[in-house]
Amino acid sequence: MSTCAVTKQTVLSVDDSLISQQMIKRALDNSYRVLLADNAVDALTVISQEMIEALLLDISMPGIDGFELCRTVRSLPRFKNLPIVMVTSRDTEADRQEARMAGASGYLTKPCEPERLKAVMGRLLPKGLATN
Repeated sequence: MSTCAVTKQTVLSVDDSLISQQMIKRALDNSYRVLLADNAVDALTVISQEMIEALLLDISMPGIDGFELCRTVRSLPRFKNLPIVMVTSRDTEADRQEARMAGASGYLTKPCEPERLKAVMGRLLPKGLATN
């Protein structure tokens, strides 16, 4: 017996702000399976256990910041091509450059309009079934 159920692509959002997490989940929940983590250690645990197709990172978090988490994820061969988008309130050119050097695929500033977030995700993730 085979099923033709469409599996939503999985996105992990890492942000220590509950308000930001709720906004991202609301914006993407209809189109993606959205997982949440509020720190880098939990995020690394999630990506080791789940097949994710995109990663959304805040920069300013306690402990390991988004730049360091991005570099860590990029250093793992299986995540070489993973779309990673910084979603942050930090909006300087220096932050944008550091994000690019860390391996980020995109950069959005908060507050981020839900339609803009959906548009960026639509460009970064291929249409169709999830890879897991």
